[in-house]
Amino acid sequence: MNWISNYVRPRINSIFSRREVPENLWTKCPECGTMLFHRELSDNFNVCSNCDHHMAMSPRERFGALFDGGVFSEVQVPEPIADPLHFRDQKRYPDRMREARRTTGEKEAMLVAEGEMMRTPVVAACQDFSFMAGSMGMYVGNAIIAAAERAVQMRRPLVLFSAAGGARMQEGILSLMQMPRTTVAVEMLKEAGLPYIVVLTHPTTGGVTASYAMLGDLHIAEPNALICFAGPRVIEQTIREKLPEGFQRAEYLLDHGMLDRVTHRKDMKEELVTVIRMMMNMPPAIKGDLPAPEVEPEQPEPAETS
Repeated sequence: MNWISNYVRPRINSIFSRREVPENLWTKCPECGTMLFHRELSDNFNVCSNCDHHMAMSPRERFGALFDGGVFSEVQVPEPIADPLHFRDQKRYPDRMREARRTTGEKEAMLVAEGEMMRTPVVAACQDFSFMAGSMGMYVGNAIIAAAERAVQMRRPLVLFSAAGGARMQEGILSLMQMPRTTVAVEMLKEAGLPYIVVLTHPTTGGVTASYAMLGDLHIAEPNALICFAGPRVIEQTIREKLPEGFQRAEYLLDHGMLDRVTHRKDMKEELVTVIRMMMNMPPAIKGDLPAPEVEPEQPEPAETS
């Protein structure tokens, strides 16, 4: 037995052939527990292929899936006063903000963008639940006002994707003041005769539901999204009764007249385009529509010489 061939060579081969395997290749579905390959999950719009559970999407992921070619331009949002109340609980408010920005890579809990969906120009705003639970603070109020003003300026509809745990307690009464501010912004769109469409995603709760999330001309929800002001657990503890199955979920609210549609995420883009074009008196979108080929100008024929 040769120790070089039996031990040294396999050891060297194992060192040089070792491959680093990323830890984030798989995602576990929180609903059914199925392990999903991250590329397949991304291609399926973050929807579980086993149980059809709609997982969270960041605003950039959502806009990349909705806008043609994933191309969009951000709308600038005015910066509010940082830490106006000098709030501190277990952490200082600026420390929580820095942590949220580092985790999400975003400036705040809402992103505003403009672009085209199937050749239909729109302005869109989307909340990021992973940024401090998508809480509504002064920046979110500024973002909705900026989105409404841009929509009125460009004569485009506004589509808003809501996902929030309510108002941001670190800003106190200033966060609650965003409820009337955003209501005025929605009224600007109505006065301009422009559609305001709200897509309610999981979860949409608290003061967001009590203001701009339920003021749309059309309300569409993703399947099984929790939509409420106070959560089911709080209501059960208050009234001391067992709530119906699926209470405050999208399908329950659709059956009771609180929503207009419950739409699967893979069908969302086409449904939004169809509705927007109807409301804007535009012709139906053409699937697979491509730019017309450029026609080269005809060259004059050379004159004949005798």
